[in-house]
Amino acid sequence: MTAAELMSSRTPARPVCASCQRPQSHCICRWIRPLENQVELLLLQHPLEQHQAKGTAGLLLLSLSRHHCLVGEQFDPALLAQALAKPDSSFVNLLLYPDDAGVLPKAKAALALAADALARPERLRLVVLDATWRKSRKMLHLNPLLQALPRLALQQPPASRYTIRRAQKTHQLSTLEATVLALQQLEGAAREASYAPLLTAFDGFVVQLTPEVRSA
Repeated sequence: MTAAELMSSRTPARPVCASCQRPQSHCICRWIRPLENQVELLLLQHPLEQHQAKGTAGLLLLSLSRHHCLVGEQFDPALLAQALAKPDSSFVNLLLYPDDAGVLPKAKAALALAADALARPERLRLVVLDATWRKSRKMLHLNPLLQALPRLALQQPPASRYTIRRAQKTHQLSTLEATVLALQQLEGAAREASYAPLLTAFDGFVVQLTPEVRSA
């Protein structure tokens, strides 16, 4: 018997919550706040984030009604194109990412064409990269289809509530925070209150994670 097999035979598997897929001792189901988001969400998750204990994407996906998630770093172009497919020409994909000098001209042109669609949240799909900033830049570089998307930058984002991880810059928020703020921005002031319960629950989620992070 190998050392790994011996360890496995001595350590019983921890019970896992059937809903959130986390150990029952760290279940996050009580923080789920079901929301009918008007803007569709496409979450592109880096493999290193998929089982990250401090990750916020799980709570986000369990709370939102309209979402799709793909895990990978460099996606098959056909698979990504299918995920970005539009039901018609009036539908628009927006990449949640800071605008900078490196944005392709094609993406800037696409943003101009998207202006009319911004008034109809149900015709929008928000594309979010769930990764560290360094990994997200690599994902962008490896996937030309993402480079061509019009970008959405958060407008004056508040300080992060994700106190268990220190951001290098003020605009660096957790995936959940950034996505919720972007959805509020796109869906309009009348919808901001709809997301408040999830942000409040997020504070409790962070408190629950704090002992886990300190013991890591």
